[in-house]
Amino acid sequence: MRRAPAAAALLLAPLLALTACATRPAEPGPEPTEAAAEPAAARQSATPPRAAEPDRPGIAGLTDPAWIAETAALTGIPERALRAYAGAAITKAEQMPQCGLGWNTIAAVGFAESDHARYGGRTLGEDGLPSEPIFGLPLDGRGVEEIPDSDGGEIDGDAEFDRAVGPMQLIPQTWRNWHVDAGADGIEDPQQIDDAVLATANYLCRAAGEGMVSDAGWRQGIRSYNTNPDYLVKVSAEATRFADLIGTAPAP
Repeated sequence: MRRAPAAAALLLAPLLALTACATRPAEPGPEPTEAAAEPAAARQSATPPRAAEPDRPGIAGLTDPAWIAETAALTGIPERALRAYAGAAITKAEQMPQCGLGWNTIAAVGFAESDHARYGGRTLGEDGLPSEPIFGLPLDGRGVEEIPDSDGGEIDGDAEFDRAVGPMQLIPQTWRNWHVDAGADGIEDPQQIDDAVLATANYLCRAAGEGMVSDAGWRQGIRSYNTNPDYLVKVSAEATRFADLIGTAPAP
């Protein structure tokens, strides 16, 4: 079961290249150098501590609440979004430990895609849903990749062209491949942050090949999500910043 998307769409301008997602262009700034366009893998934070007892259903209840509160205060990530990122990291560490996907990389992707579901002044509810649904621009070939409608508007509210959907800006084809009910509410919904984040984590771990712990694997995973070099730089910088802020990143 899926929630029906709202008819109105948020117009997010996607990057030049599109793979799993669509997102806004990088913020204005200096042209990336060759070194910046090929960053080392973002330093991966340790898997967050599990809660003694889950305090809510799904992946949002997996992480120690004290860790959530402290990390949210240090990083500025909203607690509800952080619960999804941390819960997805715990899940992947248990299900696919060879992937080595850190919560900080997942959070960096969430930041790049929708500012942790806060794009356009939105807020994230305790149910994991943004205060208004998040949709991208129609992928109609005008400055973006052309992707004709593939879902009859069921996922993205557009029966003419596909659009990226939700806090992690997943395109309908990606959502169909990786859909999951990570919120344990009986509904699979790319607008719901637990569902969207675990789908993203599953996608990244499969796309990374040798795993997110190596430079090559990390770059491969992020590039498969979005091939724009600026996107790679942005996610690497933000993931490393989160790791540094909580003081668990390994020494350079």
